[in-house]
Formats: sequence, C-alpha cells, structure tokens
Amino acid sequence: MSVTRIATRYAKSLLELAVQQNKLEAVNNDIHTLKAAVKNRDLYMMLKSPVIQSEMKNKALDAIFSSSMDTLTMAYLRLLVEKGREMYLPEIAVEFINQYKVMNHITTVKITSAAPLSEAVLSELRNRMLSSGVTAEKLDIETLVNPELIGGFVLEFDDKRFDASIAKKLDEMKTQFSKNLYIKEF
Repeated sequence: MSVTRIATRYAKSLLELAVQQNKLEAVNNDIHTLKAAVKNRDLYMMLKSPVIQSEMKNKALDAIFSSSMDTLTMAYLRLLVEKGREMYLPEIAVEFINQYKVMNHITTVKITSAAPLSEAVLSELRNRMLSSGVTAEKLDIETLVNPELIGGFVLEFDDKRFDASIAKKLDEMKTQFSKNLYIKEF
C-alpha cells in the first residue's frame, strides 16, 4: 500500500475520532506540534528505525509528548507504534492538517514576494481573494521572500498560480524579442 493511502486513512480516522470526542482543536494543535518535532533528525530516525523496538519508541514518545499532548493524541501515537505505522507519522501529520483545513473550509495561500509585504498589502490581498470566491471562507496565508523576483509577487493556492512578478514579465519580454518577426525563417 502506498504511503499516501496509509497516511490518508490514519489521518481520517484520527480526525473522525477527534470530532466524535469534541477534541478537534486540541488534537490539531498536538499534530502541529508533532509535525514540528518530527523535523528533528534524531526523532525522525528513531521513528523510521526498524531496529528500535516498539516499547522503546512508546517510552520515548511518552517522555517527549505526554505532558503537553491530549490523551487522545497520546493513545493514537501508541496505537500507531503498536501497529508498526510510526514510520508514517510525518506523512500522517501532514495529511491530518490537510484534512482539517478541508473540513473547516480553510485555503492555504502562499505569497512569494521580492520584499516583505506590509500588513496593509496582505489585508488587501486577503480581502480581494475572499471577495472573488475562488478560495474557501477562511485563509491561511504563508509569506516568503525571494529577491530574485525583482518586484511584484507570486500567489499560489490549491493548484493555481498567479505570477505577477517583474522577473516573469522580463522573461516574457526576452522571449518576445528573441522571436524576430521581421526576419523570414526558412
């Protein structure tokens, strides 16, 4: 079975269980914490290791997370370790967050600009996107800075990309000028 299918199924089961027990927000916060923690190389390698026994993995996860996470999340982590699916924890966390956003009508928008954007500009972009109806009711905006854009911005959400950068405009002009319309090609 593919990693994506496994992650989707386990994330969906946790999401449904959290909704049933009215712990969705607590579990969502725990999963965000877990996603950030799994970026630690040592924890990641421990979870992926087939050599480390499940009892040791459970003890390590309890030591790290039991004081800060909800009992439902901790029980879920123990279940994953028992079933031998702890190696998929990073993917499950990402999939859980995606399903949570779909369930709560949240669109993640990534804005890359040449310089940091002011709050006024971000607010204007947010208002225009919400009024256009192309996004969900709520927006989660991630901003990145890439000086290579020279100016303008690149907006990405769902599978859409709107490139209003100067670098793109210059590239389009370069392409147009490379096609000399006045020289007859053979």
